[in-house]
Amino acid sequence: MGLPGPAPSTPRAFAAGDRARASPPRRAAARRGRGLLALTLALSTAAVLAAGPCETFVPALPNVTRALCQQAALADSGARSVRGVPLYVRDVPAPGARLRVLVTGTIHGDELSSASVALHWLALAQQQVALPQPVHWRFVPVLNPDGLLARPPRRTNARGVDLNRNFPTPNWDREAPAYWHKRTRQDPRRWPGPQPLSEPESRFVHQQMEQFRPHLIVAIHAPYGVLDFDGPSVPPSRLGRLYLDQVGIFPGSLGNYGGVHKGVPVVTIELPNALRTPLDAEMRQMWQDLLRWMSERLAGPAAATR
Repeated sequence: MGLPGPAPSTPRAFAAGDRARASPPRRAAARRGRGLLALTLALSTAAVLAAGPCETFVPALPNVTRALCQQAALADSGARSVRGVPLYVRDVPAPGARLRVLVTGTIHGDELSSASVALHWLALAQQQVALPQPVHWRFVPVLNPDGLLARPPRRTNARGVDLNRNFPTPNWDREAPAYWHKRTRQDPRRWPGPQPLSEPESRFVHQQMEQFRPHLIVAIHAPYGVLDFDGPSVPPSRLGRLYLDQVGIFPGSLGNYGGVHKGVPVVTIELPNALRTPLDAEMRQMWQDLLRWMSERLAGPAAATR
């Protein structure tokens, strides 16, 4: 179930003179067009709300069955995307858990496999494997539903913002726009937005960090086929076939904000393909490697009582 292509806000606005020179018939036609678009978006969002997460996401995601999605039992967090689509979560708390881990997928809407892997890992988390320190898992498989449900899927949210450049890292007002202008050459797929936390989806993640207070964030991405890490602790050297290759930090990124600025370790998993998941056995091996690393590096009293 897709949402119609957006009319996003963009880094460039029309000049005031262009608006002033528009003829009355053209302005009336523009108003009618905006009204029709708003109606279409409202109807599409209503259909998504009525359908629920599995009817909405299963047709869009690789290697996700209806049974897997239903087993996930995703719950409406109460937060909404730009277009009003719910941001779904699932908590899997082990008895007596004090270690909290936040797992996110699809902050970039065109990285479809990241949501699929999050759902497969959610199923594994429900098996409650014994760990030295019990874990309270919180999964958010689809952080950017508007991007995911666009046709074609798009990296940015419905306002054209790269959500992974929208977090309030120090000196964001200076560094994020400068990086976008100079390093990306104003690539619209990487626009950081007008200000930090300007988007409801990034504000939701920020709220999770403030209220859930995770000791670890696992952010699933694609398609670079590496393992990245930001923050304290010794990073994992590999998860499955993904090997550590720390690619640096970016203004406004979750790794920069969470790992460097807030001191919460952020494991960033870059799957090798955005449209296809690894084999089931490989996803399981990645999960087991993650648990092993957590047991060695995050299960101490200091982490558990942070």
